[in-house]
Amino acid sequence: MKRNMKQWKDALITSDKIQALPVLTYPGLKMANKNVMDVITDGQAQFECIKAMSERFPSAAAVTIMDLSLEAEAFGCPIKFSDNEVPTVTKRIVEDEDSVNALKVPKVGDGRTSAYLKAAELSAQSITDKPVFGGHIGPYSLAGRLYDMTEIMMSIMIEPEVIHVLLQKCTDFLIEFSKAFKQAGANGIIIAEPAAGLLSPEMCHDFSSVYVKQIVDAVQDEHFMVILHNCGNTTLQVPTLLSTGAMGLHFGNAIDMADNLPQVSKDVVAFGNIDPASIFKAATPEVMREKVLTLLEKMKPYPNFVLSSGCDVPPGTPLENVEAFYNAMAEFNQVG
Repeated sequence: MKRNMKQWKDALITSDKIQALPVLTYPGLKMANKNVMDVITDGQAQFECIKAMSERFPSAAAVTIMDLSLEAEAFGCPIKFSDNEVPTVTKRIVEDEDSVNALKVPKVGDGRTSAYLKAAELSAQSITDKPVFGGHIGPYSLAGRLYDMTEIMMSIMIEPEVIHVLLQKCTDFLIEFSKAFKQAGANGIIIAEPAAGLLSPEMCHDFSSVYVKQIVDAVQDEHFMVILHNCGNTTLQVPTLLSTGAMGLHFGNAIDMADNLPQVSKDVVAFGNIDPASIFKAATPEVMREKVLTLLEKMKPYPNFVLSSGCDVPPGTPLENVEAFYNAMAEFNQVG
């Protein structure tokens, strides 16, 4: 369903109630009677999971699964699959200037990308009471999977020109992937760029933000919003993250939101940052309640804050903890 996303973003900021938009799809597996392999290979199955979560919980938007192996597989990387764990890249496919230059940019629809586009399309057609966000990896994080993360961290120092060629190829593909989500009816995209959190602010700008900005410039408009996710130690990176022009910034649990929010422009939505592993998956509902209420109390001065997970909430997360997350937000809104 087409909607004005600038107005939606502004409504989040001006609302007198805290809103929540966690990156939260996998916990719907039980409700949809699916396993991980079902939803990462079949767009219909993923949609059923998204739909189940959307109907049960009052998220401000619905989101497709965050799969950081998806685009690397389309480029040709081998992937390890499991019925119960998220897929992971097992081997690099480029290692030097020659292999980078020879690397072919895949077409949107290659590999499993068509399944994720179908999930977004079905969600956009069925879920009409809230926006639907697609999701894809960021340029630097994708390059790191193609080149190997340890190797790319060294190569940006000793042969940066090679990595810039690789980054441009990654960005060219991601621009087309974002356009395909837009064409499928999604109202926005969440770009997951976790590897950029390992970089200095200057290197984050040179090897991530300038490429993310290309994506933002290509697709973001009144009806399509980009949210940039970086779950690293981003406190010193906030200015370069803002330089991308993304309407929203999504922060991970490595930082204190109170350190980042004062730096975020008042017209940019800041999402975060309950730990997806130690709190969503491993804690008790009582601990979840405490963590959410503590975070919301700290965020009172910042109307552009939206409650979220610090990253994608993993498979196996108890629905009781998800309930506790939303119940704590409702409790805070009722009292506040």
